[in-house]
Amino acid sequence: TVAVDKLSLAVSSGVTEQVSQAKEQLLHDSRDPLSELLDSKRGSSVTENAIFETLPRYWEDEFHKDMRALNVLPADVLTRVSEYVPEIVTYIERIIERGLAYEANGSVYFDVARFDGRPEHHYAKLVPEAYGDARQLQEGEGDLSTGEDRLGEKRSPNDFALWKASKAGEPWWNSPWGKGRPGWHIECSAMASAICGDYLDIHTGGVDLKFPHHDNELAQSEAHDGSSEWVKYFLHTGHLTIAGCKMSKSLKNFVTIQQALERHTATQLRLAFLLHSWKDTLDYSDNTMEMAVQYERLLGEFFLNVKDLTRHVVAGKPRDAFDRWTPVEAGLERKFGETKAAVHEALCDNVDTRSALDAIRGLVSLCNVYIKEHRTGRTLNALLLRRIASYCTDLLHIFGAIEGPRGGIGFPIAAAGSAGSAAVVDLEQTVMPYLSTLAEFRTAVREQARTLKATDILKLCDALRDDLLPALGVRLEDRDDGTPSALKLVPAEQLAKEREAKRAEEARRVEEKERKRAELAAAQAAKDAQRKINPVEMFLAETDKYSAFDPATGLPTLDVEGKEISKGQLKKLQKLQQAQEKRYQEYLASLKA
Repeated sequence: TVAVDKLSLAVSSGVTEQVSQAKEQLLHDSRDPLSELLDSKRGSSVTENAIFETLPRYWEDEFHKDMRALNVLPADVLTRVSEYVPEIVTYIERIIERGLAYEANGSVYFDVARFDGRPEHHYAKLVPEAYGDARQLQEGEGDLSTGEDRLGEKRSPNDFALWKASKAGEPWWNSPWGKGRPGWHIECSAMASAICGDYLDIHTGGVDLKFPHHDNELAQSEAHDGSSEWVKYFLHTGHLTIAGCKMSKSLKNFVTIQQALERHTATQLRLAFLLHSWKDTLDYSDNTMEMAVQYERLLGEFFLNVKDLTRHVVAGKPRDAFDRWTPVEAGLERKFGETKAAVHEALCDNVDTRSALDAIRGLVSLCNVYIKEHRTGRTLNALLLRRIASYCTDLLHIFGAIEGPRGGIGFPIAAAGSAGSAAVVDLEQTVMPYLSTLAEFRTAVREQARTLKATDILKLCDALRDDLLPALGVRLEDRDDGTPSALKLVPAEQLAKEREAKRAEEARRVEEKERKRAELAAAQAAKDAQRKINPVEMFLAETDKYSAFDPATGLPTLDVEGKEISKGQLKKLQKLQQAQEKRYQEYLASLKA
């Protein structure tokens, strides 16, 4: 109705551009109900199967774009149902031959009761309690098997479609049973068997597909092969929710991958998944993503520090990199070995990426403490730190959180104007010699400027560090311990956010300081005002508490209800008046001074 009202107003205005925009908005807002209406009215007029291929191919391309953007490796084999219809028909014929499926009005249904009645078979292996559950069957099958016309064709409500006779306007292929299309479950069994053979070692899918989809896959595949085990292991992933609710097109609370990538990087999205168990529900929320961002920041800063230390230590005299290990470094090496063992154990335990990353977090935190406490006074063991950083980087490569060729340390920086993972390069080797020379020159200039007290030159040096270099994706960190300034390549967007956050924090501190100053000033003003009150008059304004006062002392004699002030209460009031007398006398004395 809102879109209709806007269109009416636009037509009334007579402005062509507004009318065009209102028309587009109306079509956009009404596309879902309009699609359903057109499908019900004109859907039967569709006679070309090509339309059912063109649209899926478009979305297939969009899917692959999203996968590339998330650094998901392409599949070894991709199958399309429309390309495997002959294999599916042959697959169904074999099940019929084995007496476990039957034809009805051009459709073919799987005979669940007969299958389950055979000693070598068992239906609903994954969710036994769902056998005969009409609600779950309806959710899984929809009108394909549970519509009123379909139920009349089946021997049992539990039977499911292997092949469905097509109605006018629906896609169809020729078959021994007439024009129709494959059922939902049979296509997966037939295509998987065509590529992988008679059984699967591992089968994956969402936990909501256990029944009826995966249970029906198992039944029809075992019926086809005459076996009792088509799949050795199932890995069922947990649901993805958003702000605690299941993502749903009908609820319009879903987030597309492209929308998610506008807010967070592919690395951050992958870390969000890696920091949770694959078999549990993951809630896509600000809190979940903040955990991933913090984890990325922890590792990112560690990688940058190690690369900076490695440049200064390893690039110096070779012998400086091989000092005798201290007890702390020996302990760090032991922790490194324990972490690698913990990561291996976690991944062997049901691919527990969360525990693996927790182990890495502990190791990196220990390294950060070592760097902080031993940066001065002696040469840091940069080779040990580099080994640890290389291991962490390699693990992130394995997890897909870092794209591009393996090798090197940390998250790679994309060259300006690059596109795609092939263009992601590590720029350190190219630009760092120039940046190091610039940093050394700046350090020398600052030292001379301090000696000469040339504040304008010092401001220019600060501007180079705080404004010019960050805009180019370079973070320069001055050190107070006499060691060379640290140089780190960081995405310019990240540095801009850090700078804004720093400015916001400084503004907050100034605001907080001003607030406290104002509070102190107000408190002092109230204190000064209190000192000026004559003790004889201090209670006279409190008419909401007292109704009568002693003319000589100003002390209350009756409360607001007309009751006499008790001795105990009067004693307290006298103490308050005595304290005010002291403050009042100090005030009078200050006036004389």
